[in-house]
Amino acid sequence: MLVYGSVKWFDPVKGFGFVVADEGGADILLHSNVLRNYGQNSVADGARLRIKVQSTERGVQALEVLEIEPPQSFDQVALADFEDIDPEIIAAAPVEAARVKWFDKAKGFGFANVYGSSDDVFVHIEVLRRSGFADLQPGEAVAIRVIDGKRGRMATEVRSWESAVKH
Repeated sequence: MLVYGSVKWFDPVKGFGFVVADEGGADILLHSNVLRNYGQNSVADGARLRIKVQSTERGVQALEVLEIEPPQSFDQVALADFEDIDPEIIAAAPVEAARVKWFDKAKGFGFANVYGSSDDVFVHIEVLRRSGFADLQPGEAVAIRVIDGKRGRMATEVRSWESAVKH
């Protein structure tokens, strides 16, 4: 069965979270393995999902994530790092394959390296949330849109590796 809903919460440390279906009903269990099959290790609270689900003895569970849309509340907030940069420059920046060097959710930032380059790319937590992620793991493969900004090379968007390959 196909369901549209919003992430109630997801904890990558616990390895699961819950989705609330648009049509209501019981919360839907979203296991980290199902999310990983989509190409992400985390998902932001409030993100919109299109998922395949099944009913089990233990309740409704997600079988497959088909689409993730970032939480809408973040779309309206301007990130100070990008306020002086022409939106067309940001939109025209290439999406590049990268690997997460480290990310500290408590500090609110981390770094990634674009394949073939040792230069660090700054990743801010708000960019991560706007992209539909809650956290990143060291070594995780992602695709990032990169610009030269106030802090040097900066990610303006983060995508799962798999979803970037499909585009």
